[in-house]
Amino acid sequence: MSLAFSRFSPERILDRISPAFLAFVAMALAFLGMTAGYQWGVRNGLGQLAFRADERLELYAAALESELARYSYLPSLVAIGAESTALLDAPGSPLLRQRASRALARINARAGSSQLLILGPAGEVLAASDPQLQPGSEPPMPLTDAAVLSGDEPLDFFGANPVTGATEHYFVHPVRRAGSTLGRIVVRISLAPLEATWVDLGLRTQSEKLLVVDENGVIVMSSVAGWKYRVYRGGQQITPQLSSRYPPHALKPLSLALDESPEPGTVLVRVGEQHGTRYPQQLAQERAVSTLLLRLIVLSDPSEVWRGAQRAAWGGAAGGALIGMLALYVLQRRNTVRALFQAKSELQQAHDQLERRVSARTQRLRRANDELRRQVAQRQQAEDELIQAGKMAALGLMSASISHEINQPLTVLRALSRNTIRMLSDQQHPAVAQNLRTIDEMSERMGRIVTQLKTFARRASVAAGPADLGLSVRNVLLMLDHRIRAEEIEVLQDIALATLVRADATRLEQVLLNLATNALDAMAHQPLRRLVIRAERHEARVRVSVEDTGEGMDEERMRRLFEPFFTTKPAGQGLGLGLVISSKILQELGGALRAQRTDQGMRFEFDLEFVEAPSHV
Repeated sequence: MSLAFSRFSPERILDRISPAFLAFVAMALAFLGMTAGYQWGVRNGLGQLAFRADERLELYAAALESELARYSYLPSLVAIGAESTALLDAPGSPLLRQRASRALARINARAGSSQLLILGPAGEVLAASDPQLQPGSEPPMPLTDAAVLSGDEPLDFFGANPVTGATEHYFVHPVRRAGSTLGRIVVRISLAPLEATWVDLGLRTQSEKLLVVDENGVIVMSSVAGWKYRVYRGGQQITPQLSSRYPPHALKPLSLALDESPEPGTVLVRVGEQHGTRYPQQLAQERAVSTLLLRLIVLSDPSEVWRGAQRAAWGGAAGGALIGMLALYVLQRRNTVRALFQAKSELQQAHDQLERRVSARTQRLRRANDELRRQVAQRQQAEDELIQAGKMAALGLMSASISHEINQPLTVLRALSRNTIRMLSDQQHPAVAQNLRTIDEMSERMGRIVTQLKTFARRASVAAGPADLGLSVRNVLLMLDHRIRAEEIEVLQDIALATLVRADATRLEQVLLNLATNALDAMAHQPLRRLVIRAERHEARVRVSVEDTGEGMDEERMRRLFEPFFTTKPAGQGLGLGLVISSKILQELGGALRAQRTDQGMRFEFDLEFVEAPSHV
């Protein structure tokens, strides 16, 4: 048996293999390595190129959506304006047309849009932000489309500037009353700056082409000027009505041919000759933007992928040849098993050492996590103390007004009591009864003030339940009643009855008190002093706003508005913590505090979750 085994030992087998066979094996392995390397290089390169293109598509889509979202509110804003409402009620008045045109010009300058229009039911221009477009004239070319002038729903679409050919976007908002359309608000914005950025990027990189295709299959934006307003693959037939949105000379199909792609899930295209330029093979990546009814397409240059695949092929060939030579060489090394066991032993030692390191690191991380929890708990406690301190500071600032508010009924009570004693002696019973009723009313008023102060001063609980927003506003106005009357503040409320929000009533009143107190301070030296408190429901949220006619603030103060200890009040009149505490409270209640400048002052607003009123059987 040992003799038979010795005939087939590795040494004897290697002795019988000829050099030609060894060369054949090495060449076969080199060819297999070259093929595998090339295929792997192509698949990996195309996959990475597609991944990068998808990321850039997301950025391009986000930039386009963000640019259009900046102006989506303008039609509704113009529609509810006093000048627009009056003009649509009386479209034939020249005075109302002039006023509406001036209002549109102001809004257009502030918003940065290209043009604002108010069209009549038949499409005639009633008012325009552009002084060159006179009332009664026809609107620009894209707005003469029958689909634009016949629809009763808001419409937005891309179109070409009839003069410059630049890409523009139109927002058309019908104004309907009593089932009839009174007119339409049109907002026109220019996308030329955004497109210029894309064109500049395409010229600098020379490896990526961007196309924006609308719902009609027309390329409305492109980093290649020659492709703009051409019909992309799969585009529909452009009707005469739709053709008014585009330059008539440019609606030609884009010559596009599909090439077979070696990587599943990717599309390789080749654009034909355009203006004497023949573009090489491109990798096409597409992303649909359903909200805008358009598609974003990126054509990436895969030439670097082919070069990388060639390098991978040469590397695979070298690796295959090397493996072929080493595979047979290793077989005749008798110490292979010994080296394998030694490597296994070293690997086990390394594994054990790694396990010990992982265990030690886990213990350190656990201790660090415990310390972090302790610090978070301390910070939460400090924030609660800061909120309570802010409430106490607010109560301190109101102490003078509350003292005067309570001192006045006390003075009246003393006078009435003395008069009552004298009237009892004179048997004037009707007058005594009237004095007693007045004393009861004064006592009830003092009781409401003291009860509200005690409720506001106590430490609020963390749990948030249904809170009556209208009641909270009334309680705050009650605490500020003396100051409102003394400073002759005009208070306007627009809050529906029984408006319930998910919040802690005490914390909600603290936020409202901080905002109302800041508003009163801001209006102290203004000729017009008006405090407006509104609450509007938007689906499942209630938006609350506190607006004043104060002196407002500049950009620098707006940026630092929510910094701790930053205040615009004189020394000794504010700690700079009211807005910080209010913002923190609203974050815990699921909302956020925002500040906006108005024409006459400031507006602070926040939103909370709406709670349905419980039904009573």
